[in-house]
Amino acid sequence: MKLNIVRNDPWLEPFSRRISDRHERAMHKESELVGKATSLKDFASGHLFFGMHRETDGWIFREWAPNAEKIYLIGEFNNWDETPDYMMEKKGYGNWEIKLPLDKLKHGNLYRLSVHWKGDQGNRIPAWANRVVQDRDTLMFNAQVWAPEKSYTRKKDWINMSARPPIIYETHIGMASEECRVATFNEFRQNVLPRIIKGGYNTIQLMAVQEHPYYGSFGYHVSSFFAPSSRFGTPDELKELIDAAHQEGIAVIMDLVHSHSVKNEVEGLARFDGTPYQYFHDGPRRDHIAWDSLCFNYGKNEVLHFLLSNCRYWLEEFRFDGFRFDGVTSMLYLDHGLSRDFTSYEMYFDGQQDEDAIQYLMLANRLIKQVNPGSITIAEEMSGMPGLATSFDDGGIGFDYRLAMGTPDYWIKIIKERQDESWDISELYYELTRKRDDEKTISYAESHDQALVGDKTIIFRLMDKEMYDYMNLSSTNLIIDRGISLHKMIRLITIATSGGGYLNFMGNEFGHPEWIDFPREGNNWSYHYARRQWNLIDHPDLRYKFLGAFDREMISLITKENILHEQWPRLITANQGDQVLFFERGLLIFAFNFNPQKSFTDYGFAVEPGKYQIVLNTDAGEFGGQGLVDTSMIFYSFPDYSTAPRHMIKVYLPARSALVFKRIVTRRVYGN
Repeated sequence: MKLNIVRNDPWLEPFSRRISDRHERAMHKESELVGKATSLKDFASGHLFFGMHRETDGWIFREWAPNAEKIYLIGEFNNWDETPDYMMEKKGYGNWEIKLPLDKLKHGNLYRLSVHWKGDQGNRIPAWANRVVQDRDTLMFNAQVWAPEKSYTRKKDWINMSARPPIIYETHIGMASEECRVATFNEFRQNVLPRIIKGGYNTIQLMAVQEHPYYGSFGYHVSSFFAPSSRFGTPDELKELIDAAHQEGIAVIMDLVHSHSVKNEVEGLARFDGTPYQYFHDGPRRDHIAWDSLCFNYGKNEVLHFLLSNCRYWLEEFRFDGFRFDGVTSMLYLDHGLSRDFTSYEMYFDGQQDEDAIQYLMLANRLIKQVNPGSITIAEEMSGMPGLATSFDDGGIGFDYRLAMGTPDYWIKIIKERQDESWDISELYYELTRKRDDEKTISYAESHDQALVGDKTIIFRLMDKEMYDYMNLSSTNLIIDRGISLHKMIRLITIATSGGGYLNFMGNEFGHPEWIDFPREGNNWSYHYARRQWNLIDHPDLRYKFLGAFDREMISLITKENILHEQWPRLITANQGDQVLFFERGLLIFAFNFNPQKSFTDYGFAVEPGKYQIVLNTDAGEFGGQGLVDTSMIFYSFPDYSTAPRHMIKVYLPARSALVFKRIVTRRVYGN
């Protein structure tokens, strides 16, 4: 039977058998994993079995370590010694277990495992630990017994994202303070959440949640997959943050790292039971050649159990509303996508794909919907794999959205390589709307990636050193004026052409300057670039407030008019000579004049018959513009032979600005 993904895209017809084989393979694997259980959700319950659990009559701890010969629980409770009372018992299937009386452990105790295998031994953090802390003096990580007498009681459950296009505020908890230090969950809830609410975003994406030994890894070298990073606070404080967002109607999704794992042996999963292949591939496929990390073996049922249980754990325990899966391109291909340019469909189906990883992603998406049908999943993927964000039932991998990773790359490219006088308007529109019809995408002008050390934010590329001296209201500077104008236009056209969602990284909405650089030896362990300077937008005499005000109005308009519910915009005209672009979406018409010098009077374009009003003007004074347009005017369409059967309206378009028009729909009221 031909799957819908092939029916919708004839170019996939030569590969229909491979697509069908993937689909059937995942279905067979799901049946195998579920076995006597009732669902994939029941299978993904490892966190309820493994790890440390307090029961009514004592403690029980379990671990999977098939190559181990002896395992001891060591910690504060036995002076970190291997004592008979804390020796674990080997069970079947490579599992180990120990039961202890209630008085043998207490909440807050630090512990590790001493794992013995043939010829050697090593200390390990339990793979399923749900709390890991770092000693400030020794910098050693230890698991911590986490079973408080009273846990945080949530007031609101998940936010249903199934019918709501996500407008995402991408965040990093540690960077959220102005001070040169690591910020906390509580500080984020108190100080940043109100800004997100005010900004109108409906989804928060939390980065670096899973515990990671090196802060500068941005959270992408994970060591403890079930433990929220203790450098930001306690598990209950994370729960309180998520619940506070939910009470405001804001969903919270997590940046989930299942694409690789840190190489650390004491803190991570590397050589956990003495073998290199317990969780990972053996041989040359074990090491990720670009990331200095380890690659999971998705062909092992035990690894699937671990990762699928991890998905369920974060959804149920903390009430995350979904995930942004990191590094999906790396998972899809045996070469991690590093040696191919993806210029033809054959690149997606040439036998060089990791079919085990693809199968895992299919199962993960199915599981997540079983746990929470209103959740969303987003794939960080740059190769353009067809079907990635197509439903499993239609033959796809099952993500709800994919990131439009080519969009920020395009913006950086044209800003770096061309003066805006040379920007190709038709090319720009094509690049922003070049998306698959059967997939939804999250568009963005820049995320955290574009500002990492060695790069710059868009605003800093546009203004560079001029930002340091001329962002105050009393200064006049043409570079600053250009930067502010283009910053607003770039964001507006990116969200207006989005394929279903939008993303912004924390602070970039108001033009946060410079770049991101975490404390490291190369910068003398400085936090200067690993923070957010909220004082810039709060200062009444600086121009950052204009960009923040525009972002709020833009988000408000897009949300109120349900623009992202409309599948695609429709091009009206793209005039390269004038550098003017018009397109419509829903009841809105977007008019962009990218010309840096020419303003146009009585510029005509085709519309449906009716009357129109301006609902957003990038050049408005409250947004740092010159206020050259009278936004109170009503524009009446008129018939014109050049646009027949449509009408025309004529408008004034200031240079380097954008206007958004709304067609005024009047409803007739009939009497009885």
